[in-house]
Amino acid sequence: MSGGPADGALTWEFLMSKAITFSEYGTPEVLRLSEVTAPEPGPGQVRIRVRAASVNPLDMKIRSGLMAGAVPARFPVIPGLDAAGVVEAVGEGADAAVGDEVLGATAGGSYREHALLERPVAKPAALSWEVAASLVTVGRTAFRVLAQLGVRKGQTLLVHGAGGSVGVIAAQLAVTRGITVITTVGEHDIERVTALGATAVRYGDGWVQRVRAAAPQGVDFVLDASGAGVLADSVALTGDSAHVITIADMSAAQHGVRFSAGSADQAEDALPQLVELAADGMLTLPIWRTYPLGEAATAHTDLEAHRNRGKAVLLP
Repeated sequence: MSGGPADGALTWEFLMSKAITFSEYGTPEVLRLSEVTAPEPGPGQVRIRVRAASVNPLDMKIRSGLMAGAVPARFPVIPGLDAAGVVEAVGEGADAAVGDEVLGATAGGSYREHALLERPVAKPAALSWEVAASLVTVGRTAFRVLAQLGVRKGQTLLVHGAGGSVGVIAAQLAVTRGITVITTVGEHDIERVTALGATAVRYGDGWVQRVRAAAPQGVDFVLDASGAGVLADSVALTGDSAHVITIADMSAAQHGVRFSAGSADQAEDALPQLVELAADGMLTLPIWRTYPLGEAATAHTDLEAHRNRGKAVLLP
């Protein structure tokens, strides 16, 4: 707030910034670069100058209207779940100070120059902005589903879709916990995933036989991050539908399998652990490509066409 006219009236000065918005459901072309008012932090929140914002599959489902029943839009919408940046303003009780480098889940969207973080986590200097922004949702999801499965040291876990962000993090977390990890991936990802400590086999026809050969001791649990119609065979492999979980196959109930979905505040305690592992080089998350903020529609188009081999990140 700043001093106004001589008669003592006061006027508010608002910080304006750029953001991606959409005012109707549709294809990536509904995304527009707009000028908006920068948000003010509430209790426990901080406002950051965004240095990186990750693009998640959920962003595209919300934009297209596929999630309208569960997450109805209040247009205009600023998409995005996760961001990393430098603290500019601090709300009451927030656990950060102006100038801190932080990451976390956003309130009110992350595809913008200035965003609010609900519970900021410190970003180590060893962590790039791109990885810091990308860890949040996919890392918490991987952490959550491993906890829901209850897989323990000495057991064998099969991860479908370990070439993707959730799958690759889940595989690495399991390896660090002394779990034997078998993964199904595309041919192009076999070498990369094997280097992370898992045994990678090619997905597609014959995957069951390849998994059995790679895990003669049997498979105790299965995490499906692919949604590629693998649930029936996965249940047969474990012998128990309760030992299979999916984050990607909507037919889960037909197979007696749990479908795991959660909000951004679930697995909250996981994020500091994930950040520490990544900063220490014990957890890697491949960044496929970065885009200027104004090219968010191109990022959505590329991901919907499955061109990516890792995370896509916006750099406002």
